Amino acid sequence: MNKLFYLFLIPCVGYFSALSGQNALEQILFELPDISFEVIETPANYQAAYELKVKQPLDHEDPSKGYFYQRVYLSHQGFNAPTVLVTEGYEREKNVIYELTNMIGANQVIVEHRFFGESVPEASVFDWHYLNLKQATADLHHIRQLLGQIYSDDWVSTGISKGGQTTIFYRYFYPQDVEVSVPYVAPLNLQYADPRIYAFLDTIGSDACRKAIRDVQMRLLKDRDKILPLLKWYYKGAEASFTYMSLETAFEYAVLEYPFSFWQLGYDCEKIPDTKKASLEEMTDYLLSVVGLDFYADQGIKQYAPHYWQASSEMGYYGYETEDFKDLLKALPAEPHASFAPEGAKELFNDRLIKAVFDWTQTKGNEMIYIYGAIDTWTATGVPPSNRVNALWYIMDGRDHRNARIKNLSAQEQDQLFDQMNKWLKD
Repeated sequence: MNKLFYLFLIPCVGYFSALSGQNALEQILFELPDISFEVIETPANYQAAYELKVKQPLDHEDPSKGYFYQRVYLSHQGFNAPTVLVTEGYEREKNVIYELTNMIGANQVIVEHRFFGESVPEASVFDWHYLNLKQATADLHHIRQLLGQIYSDDWVSTGISKGGQTTIFYRYFYPQDVEVSVPYVAPLNLQYADPRIYAFLDTIGSDACRKAIRDVQMRLLKDRDKILPLLKWYYKGAEASFTYMSLETAFEYAVLEYPFSFWQLGYDCEKIPDTKKASLEEMTDYLLSVVGLDFYADQGIKQYAPHYWQASSEMGYYGYETEDFKDLLKALPAEPHASFAPEGAKELFNDRLIKAVFDWTQTKGNEMIYIYGAIDTWTATGVPPSNRVNALWYIMDGRDHRNARIKNLSAQEQDQLFDQMNKWLKD
């Protein structure tokens, strides 16, 4: 914490604390620069909540390049309460209270990621090249500086999945902004197609389960000519279009994606269909329940274009192993990849920043609490434990991307986590 900064703010904070209720907070927000706001539904046990629009420069190093408005949700617990800064990795359409916020009785600030949802520059200044980690974390820093004039107690940052990645990057660029960072299920990919994903999928679970997964892939590909018409009618009913890629290409991607999604989302090995007995309809329904083709439809490609840009330019991602299926794949490129980035992103890929951040997590990333699920595919590229930093790791047996959460830790682990967090907050 920057002690001088907060000593300077103490008189103001004391004044804010002496004011009462929602009107006081609204007056304070009204007087802050770069912020407009509207009242939204107040979560249970909170005093007030607002949707903020924060003016952000497109380029924090050169504000003359233009600006956009970033969507932020503020849930007010009290002027003297700690504050949790939620670093979203995608869009955030509504206000929700996160697990950690509830557990420590904090104010909460959720920040929609730049270039997602409503936090998008107008077409006249839009430029994909300003969607990068340096600019995205500078957005968070600006919000932290603004709202730090209201909330002077401890700040903690947290995020889930890509939001957890953002938590790590934010702490790397601005280590003094928060006292503790808690990224959940956050990968740190080191290559455009990180091979650690392949090693994980080749070893996770039992031999029998991995064979059953492979059998599903084989059955789907061998019966493609009968399954594709079923998919065509299904997605016609769903009003999804496939012009970025054909429906057949999307189907092949989904088949290759199936093992990744199976483990990421914690599906049950015992419920994998028997490929010798299941009907075509049952096989098709099963594929759609685990993977689906929505991500590959035009609507999904457009929605996640910012994510794919980041994955392909500086954050890394994953590809697919195709050797076992090379005689059955007809529509995919020679080296299929899970990112479908806007034109020009792949050519930009540079691993310098991600490797620098990885080294930082192993040598200087203190006061961090990492939470992973042992069967979650993304744990393959998670931040590995290091005895050179003052940090905690929880890799939860049997937990996946959706349920690797503090509430699912043992009582002893939860006590350890909050005891350590309290020590860091008091330092």
